[in-house]
Amino acid sequence: MTDILIAWLLFAALGAAMLFLNRILGPQKTKTLKEQAFECGSPPLQEGINPFPVKYHLAAFVFLLFDVEIMFFIPWALVFREMGWPALAVITVYLMILAAGFIYAWKKGAFDWR
Repeated sequence: MTDILIAWLLFAALGAAMLFLNRILGPQKTKTLKEQAFECGSPPLQEGINPFPVKYHLAAFVFLLFDVEIMFFIPWALVFREMGWPALAVITVYLMILAAGFIYAWKKGAFDWR
C-alpha cells in the first residue's frame, strides 16, 4: 500500500514539475494565429465546409464489405475438413451474398475514381 502511495506522490510531483518548468522555460510571447479557434482544417469563420463526395462513403462501405467480412473465412477454413459438404454449402451462400454486395458497389460507381 505504501508503494502505491509513493508512486502516486512521485507521479504528482513529476507532473507539477513539468507544468512549472513549462511555465518558466516556455515561450512568453503569444501569437494571434495560435490563439484563433481551430475548426477542423477549414479557415475560421468560413461560411461552410464543402461536403465530401459520395465516393468516400462508398469506399468505406466497400472496405467494410470486403475487408471485415473476409475474416469469416478463417473460422470456416479451420472447420471445413470436419464439416465436409455442409460447410461448402454455407460458404457458397456466403460468397453469393458477398458477390451481390460487390455487384451493388460496382453499379453504384464505387470503383470509378474520376
